[in-house]
Amino acid sequence: MDNFTFHNPTKIDFGTGKEQQIGQHLAEHGIRKVLLCYGSDRIKRDGLFDTVSKSLAAHGIEFIEFGGIVSNPLLSTVREAIALARGHRVTAVLSVGGGSVLDSAKAVAAGTLYDGDVWDLFIGKAAVTAALPVFDILTLAATGSEMNGGAVVTNEATREKFAIQSPHVFPKVSIVNPALMQTVSRDYLVYSAADVIAHSIEGYFTATVQPAFHSRMVEAIINTVIETTEALLANPADYDARAQFAWASTQALNGLIYTGTAGFSYPNHMIEHALSALFNVPHGAGLSVVIPAWMKWYHGRNPAQFERFARHVFGAANVEQGIAALEQWFDKIGTPTRLSQLGITEDDLPATIENVLNNARYFGIAELYTREAVATILRHAL
Repeated sequence: MDNFTFHNPTKIDFGTGKEQQIGQHLAEHGIRKVLLCYGSDRIKRDGLFDTVSKSLAAHGIEFIEFGGIVSNPLLSTVREAIALARGHRVTAVLSVGGGSVLDSAKAVAAGTLYDGDVWDLFIGKAAVTAALPVFDILTLAATGSEMNGGAVVTNEATREKFAIQSPHVFPKVSIVNPALMQTVSRDYLVYSAADVIAHSIEGYFTATVQPAFHSRMVEAIINTVIETTEALLANPADYDARAQFAWASTQALNGLIYTGTAGFSYPNHMIEHALSALFNVPHGAGLSVVIPAWMKWYHGRNPAQFERFARHVFGAANVEQGIAALEQWFDKIGTPTRLSQLGITEDDLPATIENVLNNARYFGIAELYTREAVATILRHAL
């Protein structure tokens, strides 16, 4: 087990009705004016916007509204929100939505206090040295952004999907009410399941130091996701399944399963970011295509861990059966497993490979993920 320092500063307020306390949370941090970020007008139709605005008003907190944030959040939208935040001199950012809204809010929080263009922070031209306080009310469980210091944004001009990672953008308070996730569509439920599994397996399969305790935590997360996804497909109103799914999603990327591990990388995300940047596919849908293809290429580099996965997650007898079982489960729940299901053809591979190679340099794993390797992985997904 490797040395580590673990500190997660985010307060999670979990359960039904917790969104009514958002005003109190902001007031306790001395916030008096906030940029309220959200995606579609669904939060207005279902009454969540009204609940939030009343809670803020009850604690004397003014809010500036910024909606229209889309899945695979865009740099241009982040820039617009930064201009609004600066113009109104807000002192915090509040996200009401899923991971895309929260990632945008984090980028806005960091970019508002940076003198240059916010994209500098994503390409390593400058570091995040400060950010406005971030708060959120989660309406979709998938990214784990509610309890980490990461954010991913797509630059639509350069067709690059890059991330920032900084302790300055950890949310101060994240409200997770599983009841708010009940209206998540079937498609986005299964995409979310793939996303959580991807967060869990990146270190599990690639780490050079992977304690058995951490492997057991990862397997518990994945088994929980499998069980609760199937329960929710059968009954979307199953609150207990929704709650366990949401908490498993948070645990997959709050840093806990990576404490004491070492030498890991994020190749599935590296490859999928190219699919999202080029073709605007839903992140989880892209991951469910990439993961089995990558596993077929990579498993020989860590056969013992792949055998463990097969046995502990699917009760399978060997590596190949374990990979096939995961792919079959993705097919069963209805998330894509082939590039063609995303509208991506063999003719698209050259541009996709170039984008992935650029990502590989950004992720620091270009030595392993050569042109030949990337082409092989993508061809497994045709």
